[in-house]
Amino acid sequence: QVQLVESGGGLVQAGGSLRLSCAASGSISSINTMGWYRQAPGKQRELVADITSGGITNYANSVKGRFTISRDNAKNTMYLQMNSLKPEDTAVYYCNGQIRNMITWRWSDYWGQGTQVTVSS
Repeated sequence: QVQLVESGGGLVQAGGSLRLSCAASGSISSINTMGWYRQAPGKQRELVADITSGGITNYANSVKGRFTISRDNAKNTMYLQMNSLKPEDTAVYYCNGQIRNMITWRWSDYWGQGTQVTVSS
């Protein structure tokens, strides 16, 4: 089995910062692109940022210049540093990974359980 576990969410005032972590564990052979998604109440899940195994990053326009995605391949862990947070950043944040399972040798998309980020005005 492969698991993704997020941590680091919470309540913060507008203008504040939070750092999310996503740790992948289990029967992992290799990990390709990893990404952070978020879903606000009544809205569709949207991509926040993603990062390839080689470190190429991609950001949603709404978070460019405020959020930074990174990963530690040796630890199978991804991070999202969120600065200058706004109330509209409030959502459940999910991590995603394109992972090859070492048992089945198949590539699949895996998701974490989500972590709540709430930004108060």
